[in-house]
Amino acid sequence: MTHWVMVIDLRKCIGCETCKQVCDGVNAVPPGATWRRLIDRETEGENHKKERVLLTMGCMHCSNPPCLKVCPTGASYRRVDGIVEINDELCLGCGACVLACPYKARSIVFEDKISPHNRCEALDMNSSETDRIGICTKCDFCRQRLENGLKKGLRPGLDAEATPVCVHYCIAEAISFGDLDDPESPVCMQIKENRTVRLQEELCTEPSVYYISK
Repeated sequence: MTHWVMVIDLRKCIGCETCKQVCDGVNAVPPGATWRRLIDRETEGENHKKERVLLTMGCMHCSNPPCLKVCPTGASYRRVDGIVEINDELCLGCGACVLACPYKARSIVFEDKISPHNRCEALDMNSSETDRIGICTKCDFCRQRLENGLKKGLRPGLDAEATPVCVHYCIAEAISFGDLDDPESPVCMQIKENRTVRLQEELCTEPSVYYISK
């Protein structure tokens, strides 16, 4: 089996939002929709010192996703490889999944203007020209890029052409991607060798995004 996961090293992230910008461009993310976002907060660290925490996040591709349970048409579904996907033809745009997602990773599209101003034409390998107005949209781990790479015999997480763009273009090399079920994959080794956390684990959603904490 294959279980695609992402590992984000919070010790390396500098909050530049390159991951968000390249994601918006390659996937032609519609105005008002959010596939990736940065949380910038100040917390109290050791010895009561103030620490800045930068947390980049998108869809968590949960193993137990709340969004699936509330979808009235089955438009939201989880693939055998762990990717949580949306069937555009079945989505009603009711917004139930948006409310159910504890990570605020989903958006209903109200405007879908695709132009050179909101797309990096040179990097466009994953976007679609379909009209997305009135349906839900979110991060899909660059599914099309991933599948095209696998057809060519490439290894996601190691070969750029088969790897999510946020991972490939992260200037701090803070994001990794790969197969959790492969014990020799870089992500599997990172999780074994570092202290990792997953967001809101108490909800039992079992996210596929792991964070290496400071």
